[in-house]
Amino acid sequence: MLAKFVLAKFVLALGTSVEDWMANSDDSVTKRNDLVTKVFGGSPLAVLGRLVLVSILVGVILSVLGLDPFDIIQSIERLFRTIWNMGFDVVRYVWRYFLLGAVIVIPIWLVMRLVNAPRGK
Repeated sequence: MLAKFVLAKFVLALGTSVEDWMANSDDSVTKRNDLVTKVFGGSPLAVLGRLVLVSILVGVILSVLGLDPFDIIQSIERLFRTIWNMGFDVVRYVWRYFLLGAVIVIPIWLVMRLVNAPRGK
């Protein structure tokens, strides 16, 4: 009761009614929520959850590549040195993976292009 009285005196001192102040307060909360949503790209809790999952996925991938989070510079240097030492073996492996993927991807792409082609009159 005392808090409401003090709030009413404070608001009246500002030259507005308690009802107007409360309505503006609700608008400012909504504006803050909209700003938070815009900054984070969605609900902060949902964004945090997605960031955690993506961080774990990227961590697994980087671990497979042999990168260590506690010594990232040396790990990256070691990765490039290993790739350099492999020489043209890398080109051969990339070519094989390209051909393997192209056998699937290019026919599917071609069929999708033909199916979605505009019909002429």
